Amino acid sequence: MPNSIKQKLHDLIEKTDNESLLNQIYEFLLAHTTTPVNGDLWNMLSIEQQKELLLSLEESNDATNLISNEEVKRRHFQ
Repeated sequence: MPNSIKQKLHDLIEKTDNESLLNQIYEFLLAHTTTPVNGDLWNMLSIEQQKELLLSLEESNDATNLISNEEVKRRHFQ
């Protein structure tokens, strides 16, 4: 019987000593097991938050509202 994906992950985790990688895997799995799915997150937002999110999405379709990744880095990581 072939190994299950859980067993394969477990085996790989057991073999690694990279603490940073293990932390990243842990955070990823934690976020994906505690985050609501299937629209639940949207439903947790208030009507005002939903409207703001939809407005942001609409505004992002206009290229004049966007800035490059380089510009974001320049502004925030100096």
